Amino acid sequence: MIIDFNKSNGLVPVIIQDNRTLQVLMLGYMNEEAFQKTEQEGRVTFFSRSKNRLWTKGEESGNFLAVQDISIDCDQDTILIKVIPENVVCHTGSFSCFGEKDSKGFLYELEETISKRIDNKIDESYTYSLYQRGINKVAQKVGEEAVELVIEAKDNNADLFKNEAADLLYHFLILLKAKEFSLADIEKVLEGRNRKA
Repeated sequence: MIIDFNKSNGLVPVIIQDNRTLQVLMLGYMNEEAFQKTEQEGRVTFFSRSKNRLWTKGEESGNFLAVQDISIDCDQDTILIKVIPENVVCHTGSFSCFGEKDSKGFLYELEETISKRIDNKIDESYTYSLYQRGINKVAQKVGEEAVELVIEAKDNNADLFKNEAADLLYHFLILLKAKEFSLADIEKVLEGRNRKA
């Protein structure tokens, strides 16, 4: 990975993007030392123009940015870093420096909710109780919902069809969690197929 730090007095712009939702969270700058520290530690470190020093995002607030992926643009003078933020990113208390959380889609928010209910073992949650019954029961439920969707597809009741489609998607997300996969994993498969088409 070669970055041209010489184009703009040793600093290059860095776009920070949420790895799960692809929302742009902030823009900062790095010199070569900040970039190397970011790669080594797995946490984003910028060069602060106002402080005139290296600055690890979260060093004061604790809201670190865990690096998931780093890429460089075609001119080799801008960095894109996909992260998982530990909390809000903006110093104003907003999720993003560009405004409140605006996810890639509600399905990703739902996936996060499902994951939290399972990880936190919320006993009164239907999601967790189904998950506790094991992979066979979760898979069976996905099959049942798929059959119900097919049945509704043959009729002309749009509301029933949409509700069955929602049920199928919901239970599919539980199945993904049970199999330790994510919606993003499936999205990557579809993207790969699309590139071949």
